[in-house]
Amino acid sequence: MRIARGLKLAARWLALAAALLLSGPLLALAFGQASLEGDWRTATHRPTGLAPDPITNREAIVQVYASRTFGWRGAFAVHTWIAAKPAGARGYTRYEVIGWRARGGGSALSISDDGAPDAEWYGARPRLIRDLRGVGAQAVIAKLPGAAASYPWATTYTAWPGPNSNTFIAWIGRAIPELRLTLPPLAIGKDYLPGGEFIASTPSGTGWQLSVGGLVGATAARDEGVEINLFGLVTGIDFRHPALKFPGIGRVPARS
Repeated sequence: MRIARGLKLAARWLALAAALLLSGPLLALAFGQASLEGDWRTATHRPTGLAPDPITNREAIVQVYASRTFGWRGAFAVHTWIAAKPAGARGYTRYEVIGWRARGGGSALSISDDGAPDAEWYGARPRLIRDLRGVGAQAVIAKLPGAAASYPWATTYTAWPGPNSNTFIAWIGRAIPELRLTLPPLAIGKDYLPGGEFIASTPSGTGWQLSVGGLVGATAARDEGVEINLFGLVTGIDFRHPALKFPGIGRVPARS
C-alpha cells in the first residue's frame, strides 16, 4: 500500500511539473509569440535595422541574435546566430547552424556573407542579445573561424535536446570567453555539453553547469543566474539583471 501511494504521489507531482512546464509555451501560442500557421517557403527574411550600416560604422562589430523558431516550435525555442564584421569591412559574416543542411550527411554549419546579419528568421523578428564593438570585437573575430571549425557536431543535428543551432552558439561562447555570451532561457540545446561531459563552464564563462544529455541539469553562474533544466525546458532566476525565467516565455521582465 505504501508503495502504491508513493507511486501515485510521484505521478501527481510529475503531472504537475509537466503542466507547469507546458503552460509557458501554451501562453506563447495564445499571445501570438509563435504561430501554428504559415508556410516556411513564403516566410520572410527581411532586414530589421538592428545591425549598424557597415559603410558608416567602420569599427569591428560582433552581434548575437535570437529569434523564435518557425511554427509551433517557436512556442518552445529560439534560433541563435552570430554576425561579425572586422574593422573596415564592408559587410557582415553570419555564423550559424541550420538543421536542414545536415540532411544526407552534409554539414549544418553555415558561414556566409549572404543575407542580412539581422534578418527575420522565417518571419520572426530577432532580438539582439549581445553587441560588442571595437578592440574587444576584433579580438573575438580573430578567434571565430577556429572556434567554428572545431565544432564537433557539424554533420549532426537534433532539434531536441541537441546538438542544434543553440548548441553551436553555446560552443562558440565557451571557446571564446571574451565574448561573454549569455544565451536566453529559450535557447534549447545550449545545455547539450560536448563529448558526453556532465560538467562544463557556462557559455558566459562566469559559472558552471551540470547537464545530462541536455535533458536534465542545473546552472549557477554570475551572468546566467540559477537555472533548472527539465527535458530541455529552463526555469530560473537572474540575480544580476533581476528577472524570472520561464519555459516558452523567457525572461520576465524581458531584458532590453
